Amino acid sequence: MSVLETISGSGMDRIPNIAFRGMSFLFAIWEIFASPEKLLKKFNIKEGDTVVDYGCGPGSYIKAASILAGNSGTVYAADVHELAIAAVNKKIERYGLTNVKTAQVTGYKSTVPDNCADIVYALDMFHMVKKPDLFLKEINRILKKNGRLYIEDGHQPRKRSKNKIESSKMFKIAEEHRGFLVCSPV
Repeated sequence: MSVLETISGSGMDRIPNIAFRGMSFLFAIWEIFASPEKLLKKFNIKEGDTVVDYGCGPGSYIKAASILAGNSGTVYAADVHELAIAAVNKKIERYGLTNVKTAQVTGYKSTVPDNCADIVYALDMFHMVKKPDLFLKEINRILKKNGRLYIEDGHQPRKRSKNKIESSKMFKIAEEHRGFLVCSPV
């Protein structure tokens, strides 16, 4: 594995604690200047939706997703890293996010209920997934039949993202946008 792959987490499934802390620091700086809401608005999250931030990391998008889903919606913050779950729990407490629940991921299984999600988004993490078929199978399990998956390429070429999705035979790519794909369950 190259140094770049180690830094970006390519093919690791779970980055080391030190890398997670570094990433969290960089995201905290990014949050000062960026607008998580701007990206999430492109995902058409509506009041009452059930939304899953899969691979939520330090929870940079959680507050915005909570606001968009509203009091009648639910947001699940799912991650394989226990530091991610701890970071999101702190944000839930700090901001009073009563519609947000954390979901620990073990391997490729999460505690998110079957067929509950209107929208799943996976941002800047798809390049890290060692077994994309198992990952996409889990997303398919939690997504409603008419739900949508928004998946960012992350640190991999678009062609690789599309190949992983298409070879799974669980999703079809409905739309391509700069930075992300919109997928529907097959």
